[in-house]
Amino acid sequence: MRLVRPVVPRWLVRRFPDRSAAGRALAERLKRHRHKSSLRVLALPRGGVPVAYEVALALDAPLDVLVVRKIGAPGHPELAIGAIASGGARVVNESVVDELGLNDESIARAADAEKEELARRERTYRGDRPPVDVEGRTVILVDDGLATGATMRAAALALRERNPARVVVAVPVAAEQTCDELRDDVDEVVCALTPEPFLAVGAWYEDFSQTTDDEVRELLARANRQRQRAR
Repeated sequence: MRLVRPVVPRWLVRRFPDRSAAGRALAERLKRHRHKSSLRVLALPRGGVPVAYEVALALDAPLDVLVVRKIGAPGHPELAIGAIASGGARVVNESVVDELGLNDESIARAADAEKEELARRERTYRGDRPPVDVEGRTVILVDDGLATGATMRAAALALRERNPARVVVAVPVAAEQTCDELRDDVDEVVCALTPEPFLAVGAWYEDFSQTTDDEVRELLARANRQRQRAR
């Protein structure tokens, strides 16, 4: 028998004031991981960084970024056909690709167009600092929300290439179906809020203004300074 979940009117669901507040709320759902020496927190920039900063601070864990870029459909860049991530991982939305009739060459060209921006962001955010070591560690992947989950799936696949012991996806808000589907790709999924109808990630934030590159760099530097002082 299929369980039918009640539809909760949107006005009854409290929105997050901003990404920082969402990060603090998410950290409460993850507090069992606090003070684990093997824990690492990776953010999907840019919007995931303010959320992940609060999570890393609350859990006393190192913070880094895992850069992911959406692959736009040829001629329709706003339509995602998949995503690429640091390390060369690529995820393709087969249903969209089939509907558009795209071949492998078209997909490869669209992915190549995003590789330069992905590399630029890695240099911008991390500079010469090497990525945080995740081998044999528990890693929490954080974003500000999930709609289709394509970018997070690409991030999880890229992360698997670095041999973590355990991968946890954690977001403040997401479509419930997306959370369910991601459970096949990672060890644990934590979605603090799964409203129905979902609408869009930004609908569940009072302030969903764009996070800038400067803000990403500042939060990563601040997290690093705090870790250094704590030693």
